[in-house]
Amino acid sequence: MNISFLGATRTVTGSNFLLEGAGKRILIDCGLYQGKAKEERENYAEFPFDVRNIDYVLLTHAHIDHSGRIPKLYVDGYRNPVIATKATCDLCSIMLPDSGHIQEMENEWQNKKRERSGKKTLEPLYTAQQAIDSLEIFKPINYDEIIELSPEIHVRFNDAGHMLRF
Repeated sequence: MNISFLGATRTVTGSNFLLEGAGKRILIDCGLYQGKAKEERENYAEFPFDVRNIDYVLLTHAHIDHSGRIPKLYVDGYRNPVIATKATCDLCSIMLPDSGHIQEMENEWQNKKRERSGKKTLEPLYTAQQAIDSLEIFKPINYDEIIELSPEIHVRFNDAGHMLRF
């Protein structure tokens, strides 16, 4: 097994880890960087892997710094399952479209400033509709349910007390 730390290093936002083993490539979380402008620019960087070669995304919980770049992953071509607890999927169905709306509004404001200074306008990281579209790949599971990703890899989500459990 190999694990690559792709986010939430030297900062507490942008959780993103790539686990490789048993012929599978599993992304654990795909979160937004939040905070100062420098950190937030990281959200626009290309993923350091081919999104079409990821077999699964395991989403630990719905906080935006763990889930917020899943719509970007989807826009970039990822179509395999995002596996998360039912509660996390339910929360993401509200939070991710809201994040897309915020992306659009902030982008509109930034583009007005860019136009005034003669700079090229930019696209938002993703739109509310793209976030809604990304929800089609979410696969809800129950806490303590054992999921087989391969004969060698099994996953079980446990309650860590960081999110409400309902």
